[in-house]
Amino acid sequence: MENIQTMSIAQALSEVMKAVGGIAKKDRNQAQGFNFRGIDSVVNAVSPALQKFGVVVVPSVEDYSYDTVEIGRNRTAMGHVKVKVTYTFIGPNADAIKTTVVGEAMDSGDKATAKAMSVAFRTALLQALCLPTDEPDPDATSYERSSADDVLAPSAILLKISQATTSDALAEVGAYLTQNKSRYTEELVKQFSTKFLEKRNQLNLTKDGWQTEGATHDIQPESSGVTV
Repeated sequence: MENIQTMSIAQALSEVMKAVGGIAKKDRNQAQGFNFRGIDSVVNAVSPALQKFGVVVVPSVEDYSYDTVEIGRNRTAMGHVKVKVTYTFIGPNADAIKTTVVGEAMDSGDKATAKAMSVAFRTALLQALCLPTDEPDPDATSYERSSADDVLAPSAILLKISQATTSDALAEVGAYLTQNKSRYTEELVKQFSTKFLEKRNQLNLTKDGWQTEGATHDIQPESSGVTV
């Protein structure tokens, strides 16, 4: 092996590839019962070799998009982020090779962007270094987004009612029920109405108004969104 300081970036990456070899799936998704290769596993395996052969990796975000999608029959709202990132691999001789990848991720909180960046970096390392992954074919699994014709499952409606902490949140559920009442059985509608009334009383709401911290706010009866 020649002196590291005189290596081109292509030669340095070749040595990194030899040093790393394959990366096993050591992480476990307990909820869905499958093993996966996380970003930490990939970086922990690759980082020592990159350091040894003087390779620095610098990211640059080329494109970014964020929207909200609804997943499954319960129509769970998820933040959906796509990033296009160019990674520059700079060698010990100051020459460089660039690779551009796309990362995509969803999250119900504020982690969608961080997840998408992690996916992009992992993809860049795996593909630029041609690391064996033993991954299943991408066509082996598929996902279906909720359609406009889908309605919330009864359990999801009851959950939304129980989790409502403000008049606006409860009114939103009520409006949805009023709009889609005909798509549920009479028995379910009665159940929804009972839970709705219980929550309205719990929040100290009335048809003439609602009270909180000693203040009274006028709200029309129909703003509750459901006839009870």
